[in-house]
Amino acid sequence: MRVMAQVGMVMNLDKCIGCHTCSVTCKQAWTNRAGTEYVWFNNVETRPGQGYPRRYEDQETWKGGWELDRRGRLRLKAGSRVKKLLGIFASPVQPELSDYYEPWTYDYRTLVEAPLGDDFPVARPKSLITGEDTKITWSANWDDDLGGTTELGHLDPLVEKVRRESEDRIRFELEQTFMFYLPRICEHCLNPSCMASCPSGAIYKRTEDGIVLVDQERCRGWRQCITGCPYKKIYFNHKSGKAEKCTLCYPRVEVGLPTVCAETCVGRLRYLGIFLYDADAVTAAASTPDPQDLYDAQLDLMLDPDDPDVIAAAKAGGIPDDWVAAARRSPVYALAKTYRVALPLHPEYRTMPMVWYVPPLSPVVDLLAEQGHDAEDRDTLFGAIDALRIPVEYLAELFTAGRSETVAAVLRKLAAMRSYMRGVTLGREPDASIPASVGMSEESLYAMYRLMAIAKYDERYVIPTAHLEQAHQLEEIGCSLDYDEGPGMYESGPYGEASGRPAPVAVETFNALRQRQTSDATTSADELRGRVNLLNWDGNGAPPQGLFPPRHDVGGDQP
Repeated sequence: MRVMAQVGMVMNLDKCIGCHTCSVTCKQAWTNRAGTEYVWFNNVETRPGQGYPRRYEDQETWKGGWELDRRGRLRLKAGSRVKKLLGIFASPVQPELSDYYEPWTYDYRTLVEAPLGDDFPVARPKSLITGEDTKITWSANWDDDLGGTTELGHLDPLVEKVRRESEDRIRFELEQTFMFYLPRICEHCLNPSCMASCPSGAIYKRTEDGIVLVDQERCRGWRQCITGCPYKKIYFNHKSGKAEKCTLCYPRVEVGLPTVCAETCVGRLRYLGIFLYDADAVTAAASTPDPQDLYDAQLDLMLDPDDPDVIAAAKAGGIPDDWVAAARRSPVYALAKTYRVALPLHPEYRTMPMVWYVPPLSPVVDLLAEQGHDAEDRDTLFGAIDALRIPVEYLAELFTAGRSETVAAVLRKLAAMRSYMRGVTLGREPDASIPASVGMSEESLYAMYRLMAIAKYDERYVIPTAHLEQAHQLEEIGCSLDYDEGPGMYESGPYGEASGRPAPVAVETFNALRQRQTSDATTSADELRGRVNLLNWDGNGAPPQGLFPPRHDVGGDQP
């Protein structure tokens, strides 16, 4: 047994309101440079929908992820090494720009500099690729809030599959329409197919925390990684000629801060933590013959951090004691392994993804309430799960390779938690039969409720810092991609696509932020000494000087 540590994330989809704050802050922090206009390391998709890029889940077309050969061994779905070598100079099996969208900006210069006239000037959309006028036909969140679902919903690959199996199960009449939001980032897989697809070996998985990164110095722009990634979360920078992807905000993680998307999440739906896994068992788990058994196989990879044998193996593998302690308190391990309410996204791709999701329950509650039922009653909730407005079959295609009973079991646990806590809140005698009906004790059900509903900052984000001997390297750590003038980068164009540059994470920033964001009292506005910006200001107190531009009086008494 070779124990290694992995940073993982869990998202509670019942809490996502689709505000895209995570996408915007990630964009500002990581992809606000020239060449990354269409790049969204974090995006929020509306389901049902085609996703971003369009229909990325159609692996019969895109050939992403792994499959088993006739001997039961893993091989890339895109083909063997010889096949990939023959097509190294032309990789047609990947989305085109139209599947993302042609990035655009507006002709603000005409709008601002137009001479005085009787008509109003118009800022026409301009392509950032050609500089010519363009027509906006597609974007990263084009399916938002069921826009056009009755006409386009059938294009969702999962809807197509479920419809083939049961034609009447999903229809798009107005009264039967369903939706939920699905935030997506790189999965930082245990068995990443992007890394195996890279001819130059530029993609690597960090041994200390499992974060998957692209070495910009070694990347040669072959773009085989884009084909290999089934989630299509690797992008090509057409200005630098390099591949780029989500870094899980590793400069923040190294000093104990959560990712930007988690830090700024309005719904507090993201959890970050450490878990320990057996690296020697990953290939065997990914080679599980039945795709519907891959979820259980991945759960088996997660090791119990309280097991003395695991602790001894972790210490022998060089994992620090504070990391093992963090694994014991990990919310990711608790939601995925202890309570078993978090599920992986598309385990059938065999990449062993490390971003998991708690499936949504809310729509059935809203529907029952509208129909005049007691939506929090246990019997009513349990009986309605099979008739969810969001079909269980659809959720199963997303999270369990089609195994509906696993998703139904998770939804019953969530329903039991809701029903049990409703009685406690109303001052009634706790009903022990409710948690017992889903195989849980009252104590474990309450602990799950506390973690999912009212967990504090340091309970949602359990991130051990890097080793003390590396502290001098972390004082001003940053990635070369943060800056327009960095290696391989180009200056900004005239349209403002690189409107800001993130400041490197510093230890003093981390300490001040932690104090502000974990304290119940309003703190001084100048604690961060000029380092506060729109990404990390928590709203307490007056805005620090420098957060907003100074106001100048304009004539007379006008402010």
